[in-house]
Amino acid sequence: MSTTDARRGDPVTTVLTWQVRPGREERFEEWTHGITRCARQFPGNEGVSWLTPEDGHRYHAVLRWSDRHRLAAWLESEERAHWHRRIEDIATEVSSERQSTTGMETWFSLPGTTAQAPPRWKMVLTTFLGAYPFTLLIQWLVTPHTTGWPLPLRAAVFPLVLLPVLTYLVMPGLSRLLRLWLYPRDGS
Repeated sequence: MSTTDARRGDPVTTVLTWQVRPGREERFEEWTHGITRCARQFPGNEGVSWLTPEDGHRYHAVLRWSDRHRLAAWLESEERAHWHRRIEDIATEVSSERQSTTGMETWFSLPGTTAQAPPRWKMVLTTFLGAYPFTLLIQWLVTPHTTGWPLPLRAAVFPLVLLPVLTYLVMPGLSRLLRLWLYPRDGS
């Protein structure tokens, strides 16, 4: 399998924001049902969820797709364009707020910025640097005390300890420490 083929299989989630004209919310919500049914029939669609804000005028669609190429095919499709033409007088997509993620970026997000996630090889290397010391510690301190436990229970100890430590302590600190390398200003 080539690198390109591997990348095609990475799932992606995209958030689209819609500004709905006051008084048109009911028609917009009817439209969301139709375009959602249409999107579900498109290859690679893994679901669409709609979020309604408190003010009732800004809606968010969370699209889950099997890969970027199939998402792009949907976003550029004639079917989607047809559905958009139906609501030209009802709502406008706020394209400046469109966001996409493949998942791992959450460990590398910069609050309050629109910085792109680092290249995957940098995310993998940074995650290894964060996970390896704790993997070693768990193997040294915890594993010897669990040898008599059933395998499923022993296997559960590792992620139950490691994942919260990485998510809440290690990765945020490591991301800040390696910030200049992960997010160079010149874009390299």
